[in-house]
Amino acid sequence: MKCLAIMLGCATLAASGETASLVLRGGKVVTLEAASPQVEALAIRGETIVALGTNRQINAYVGPSTKVIELGGRLAIPGFIEGHGHFMGIGSTKLNLNLRDARNWDEIVRMVAAAAREARPGAWIVGGGWHQSKWDRTPQPNVDGFPVHDALSKASPRNPVMLFHASGHAVMANALALKLAGITRDTPDPEGGHILKDGRGNPTGVLQERAQAAVTAAYDAWHRTLPAAEKNAEQRREVELAEQDCVAKGITTFEDAGSPLDTIDMFHRLADEGKLDLRLWVMVRAPTPVLAKRLDEYKILNAGDHHLTVRAIKRYMDGALGSRGAWLLAPYSDLPPDAPNRSGLNVEDIGDIRKTAELAIAHGFQLCIHAIGDRANRETLNLYESVFREHPEKTKLRWRVEHAQQLDPADIPRFAALGVIASMQAIHCTSDAPFVIARLGFARAQAGAYVWRKLIDSGAVVTNGTDAPVEDVDPIACYYAAVTRRAKDGSVFFPEERMTRIEALRSYTVNNAYAAFEERMKGTLAVGKLADITVLSKDILTVPDEEIPAARVVATIVGGKVVYRGTMEIIQ
Repeated sequence: MKCLAIMLGCATLAASGETASLVLRGGKVVTLEAASPQVEALAIRGETIVALGTNRQINAYVGPSTKVIELGGRLAIPGFIEGHGHFMGIGSTKLNLNLRDARNWDEIVRMVAAAAREARPGAWIVGGGWHQSKWDRTPQPNVDGFPVHDALSKASPRNPVMLFHASGHAVMANALALKLAGITRDTPDPEGGHILKDGRGNPTGVLQERAQAAVTAAYDAWHRTLPAAEKNAEQRREVELAEQDCVAKGITTFEDAGSPLDTIDMFHRLADEGKLDLRLWVMVRAPTPVLAKRLDEYKILNAGDHHLTVRAIKRYMDGALGSRGAWLLAPYSDLPPDAPNRSGLNVEDIGDIRKTAELAIAHGFQLCIHAIGDRANRETLNLYESVFREHPEKTKLRWRVEHAQQLDPADIPRFAALGVIASMQAIHCTSDAPFVIARLGFARAQAGAYVWRKLIDSGAVVTNGTDAPVEDVDPIACYYAAVTRRAKDGSVFFPEERMTRIEALRSYTVNNAYAAFEERMKGTLAVGKLADITVLSKDILTVPDEEIPAARVVATIVGGKVVYRGTMEIIQ
């Protein structure tokens, strides 16, 4: 394939003061602007776009010091905006055991055994990404399809083990981790959580939703004993790994779905020091009493030359469908009648979430509530509607429902009516497809599972993302899921809900910018907007469906700076 070339010192000159620092020309530049949806070239000066047009028009902006990217007919689009992910989680996954591709429980046990042989005595072994419904065989023994900890405990008898479910809404712990957490057969379920037990009443090691807290607290107690320099280096490495992964996949802004205050402090330092390549838009995740005291300190807008914004709060209404923690209006179809929590879990007190909503109103923050099951979505919409009714003076708040995976048909039109954004992740549809119908039954799945077509047609704003590290942060795979709804086995999950190509692109650019109150500076390519651009090897708007996954990111540009280049030759 012909390489993309950046050439310095081109011969064409422009008038003094009008030259560009970077020019892209000779390609298909899709702007997503109604007045001029497609051009051949654009010019950038500093961080912003100064001109768009034909190659001939843009050549006038090329001066002696202008860098020129010859697109060679390739597609350039507004930079991908990850609409919902967990930034530090991406880096953490790369430092710990990545179990996302494990084919079965036995394979995971072998991975842990290998890690235990190398671990310091007493050090915790941490991993994540496993999903029992995606393995090639059911673990034996099992409880409700989940493995029990016996083999894991034998593989790592002297090191506590904590393995997070792909959804992040359950954890598998070995015997030593359970002991350190104080979990025994007599430990009751915490509010909003469930300790899965076998037929004899013994903990299996699977801790769902808020039951995870005891194990994570034990881990945190150990982690605090590590030298400060080691912890700081680990955290900085997580940022580097997450950022490298994102920019290599064309992401120019990452909307982080909930970080604690100390992590936000670190982001702020890095932004002010100019050490962030991509842009972060962050939701605050902290207890309501802490928010009541400190929320104003954390309203951060465009710090570090538009590299950090904090203007939203994250709360949870329920858990996840894969771990059966999603809160449903009717019981799960694949659980026996005597199973506890047959309709999932409400994981945070609705009254406390209501207090957070009032804080958001008072301090000018968005509220973003995780809701996956149809009951959780209904409760969230009810809460929003009540708050909006009590504050008619507050309009265009753009509050969000994070995920909105399973909706009752009666609630679908409420998103548009209330002005609530459906912050969805198309890749969850095709990734979860193998087990969704078993969880919900055919009728419920058809009526309300991942129904972005119904939402769009009702007038709702639908955004897109990956929920990384739950899924790979790759926008191309997510875009493919949005326009095909094709699972790995080739089956298509209710194709009537597919997006068009342009809708899918807008969901990853314009709509995500809108959902963050940032549409005036990003999401489209226009004069005066930030020069955040992704260049692709294939035209994902026109190639056959089966060619979309083969598209690669050739270059990622953030604020006029090339932060990633793939097959790109630089000519001095």
